[in-house]
Amino acid sequence: MITIYGVYRSRTARVLWCAREAGVAYAHVPVVQAYRVAKGLDPAGMMATDDPAFLAVNPQGQVPAMVDGDLVLTESMAITLYLAEGSAIGPRDAAERALMVMWALQAATAIEADGVAMFQTAMAGMTEAVAARLDVLAAGLRRPLARLEGHLAGRDWMLGDRFTVADINTAECLRYLRAHPTLLAEFPALSAWLDRCQARPAFREMWAAREAEPA
Repeated sequence: MITIYGVYRSRTARVLWCAREAGVAYAHVPVVQAYRVAKGLDPAGMMATDDPAFLAVNPQGQVPAMVDGDLVLTESMAITLYLAEGSAIGPRDAAERALMVMWALQAATAIEADGVAMFQTAMAGMTEAVAARLDVLAAGLRRPLARLEGHLAGRDWMLGDRFTVADINTAECLRYLRAHPTLLAEFPALSAWLDRCQARPAFREMWAAREAEPA
């Protein structure tokens, strides 16, 4: 059986959402980030990322990680693309597979880093300095967001007629942008698509599990 390592309050969330959407049977081993334990989080019996038992799975000490027999994957989007294969959310042919990889890379390289920075900045509270920093980050994100806005105009999903892993990977990178008070409102097709993604039962189930974890 596939084993997924990581807590919901990490990029493991996208993997666990994907597994639900794909109908994949898996065992879940919660592994909490060592930096959160160092800041005072009680791991409540969970393994931490600096535990030797986890380092034997991923020597880099990061989650998520996935083990399927002899295969070990340690990058979240590589895991989601793997889990999607052969399922309703996976590729039907080589062209779709290439598109799914393309959109995953686009989200990871053009959106996620600034999105995470935006989320972390907003956690400090909305001061004048925080607002200024959020606007700087927003300026750098408008170009890739405009591309997605144009792509999603007239489409329900990233590949047009059906929800796929491309939607999961892209939506999980865009989720961080909700920290900005107005940015997503500038892109109505994109915002409506993100709402559709997050209204799915599998996402809501994953999110409820995330909210139940210690912050």
